[in-house]
Amino acid sequence: MITLGEFSLERTIRAVEKVRERLLRATAILEKANIPYAVAGGNAVAAWVSRVDEAAVRFTQDVDIVLRRSDFPAAIAAFEAAGFQHAQILGVEVFLDGPSAKSRDSVHVVFAKERVKPGDESETPDIDRFQIADTYRIVELESLVRMKLTAFRDKDRTHLRDMIGVGLIDSTWPARFAPALGTRLQELLDNPEG
Repeated sequence: MITLGEFSLERTIRAVEKVRERLLRATAILEKANIPYAVAGGNAVAAWVSRVDEAAVRFTQDVDIVLRRSDFPAAIAAFEAAGFQHAQILGVEVFLDGPSAKSRDSVHVVFAKERVKPGDESETPDIDRFQIADTYRIVELESLVRMKLTAFRDKDRTHLRDMIGVGLIDSTWPARFAPALGTRLQELLDNPEG
């Protein structure tokens, strides 16, 4: 049985700020160590969506970073020196934000040019092409859309709908992808409300 705390706008704001702070600390660690990376996942979607409509931004609970596998040992050393703890949770490499952190309080690592799951339609893109958002690198838009189409979980479909909703993705986009991914995107374009 769970224990409910009081309603608190401050607690809600703090939850969002914690993710933002973790994102900035993680990317600063990688920048300082000269380790190539790109932010992916919900934070990258939010950065792209905010360029069109701040009111359409959806917040996320964790930080997703794309790294090259060859840079992973250096990333482990850099994160651990900064107080993060490396772990593997359900097959995902993560950096927990301190010794008492939950898996949600972490930086999730996705490896460039590898499939996240064996049956995935597409590899994660390399990080040689990225955009600068504030002080950190984010995955370019087409690569981000490909990642979301490949994973295609409920939250990925929601992120894709957010990008469709603000006009970042339109009817010309399905042709950019392999047929299986293009079909997934066309289904969302045809029925954006699900």
